[in-house]
Amino acid sequence: MLRRLLFAVLVAAALAPRTAHGQRVFPGTSRDTALVTRLIVLGSGTPVPDPGRAGPAYAVTYGTRVFLFDAGAGVMRRVAAAGLPIDGMTAVLLTHLHSDHTLGLPDVIHTTWVMGRSRVMPVIGPPGTSAMVGHLQSAWIEDVVLRTEGTERGRRGGQRVDARETTGGIVYDSAGVRIRAIPVPHGGWPVSFAFRIDTPDRSIVLGGDTAPSAALEEASRGVDLLVHEVYASTRVAPEQRPGGDLWPQYLREFHTSDEELGAIAARAQPKQLILSHVLRMGGTMEEVLAGVRRGGFRGAVMVANDLDRF
Repeated sequence: MLRRLLFAVLVAAALAPRTAHGQRVFPGTSRDTALVTRLIVLGSGTPVPDPGRAGPAYAVTYGTRVFLFDAGAGVMRRVAAAGLPIDGMTAVLLTHLHSDHTLGLPDVIHTTWVMGRSRVMPVIGPPGTSAMVGHLQSAWIEDVVLRTEGTERGRRGGQRVDARETTGGIVYDSAGVRIRAIPVPHGGWPVSFAFRIDTPDRSIVLGGDTAPSAALEEASRGVDLLVHEVYASTRVAPEQRPGGDLWPQYLREFHTSDEELGAIAARAQPKQLILSHVLRMGGTMEEVLAGVRRGGFRGAVMVANDLDRF
């Protein structure tokens, strides 16, 4: 039964439509290859397993290039739903190595291979990325052997990635697209990033997970889009669980409140502020938006949902 199911998957992959540039997309979807910059929210969620929100993941596309930022749970299903290539990305970039931002990384590595990837895919992240990728590839070694040496005749080496570590600075600069990793404070993580993406037609900052950051604020001045995490300031209180008394301290050290974000955006003045990875803690999105307004931001702001396009 399992082998028949796998055969069906491989047949579907073989029959899946390809774009004019050879990228494979899921049947029934279409690929946007226009030379304009798109931000696609693939996952707007938190560690809470919300069925309506996949784990943190965002795609920035320009023409046929696709840059994946973070790889939360469910990422490849959202990639398929968005009509993005299921056989590999131009590069995968990680803000940090928290589990909710990386649980989908083995999915990205191995599913793109099963769906036809043959080239080595760059995975760029903070120190520790190489070790994580190495462990993931070791964990699936039996799968790789069976797929390549068994009757499936999988493409040898197609699962390979090039893990690159950085502590900040320009991590991609080619043909009009430049991506800069900006170190930001995220509690005890020694290195965590926001990313600024500049293309011929747009500027985007993806904040990752961060406490208020002067560097992020400076990088966000006047950008077209600022995507930022946030928590509801009015809902902060100790929680009834082991370690719950430290919850308010954790939020202050690891994340950004709605009022803090409102003040940051009021100074940076992005053309549009997008709230994602929202920690509501029983509150409503309206409460969080009200907190942003209390912080002083009067510009365009909205809450991200999975598969939103900007």
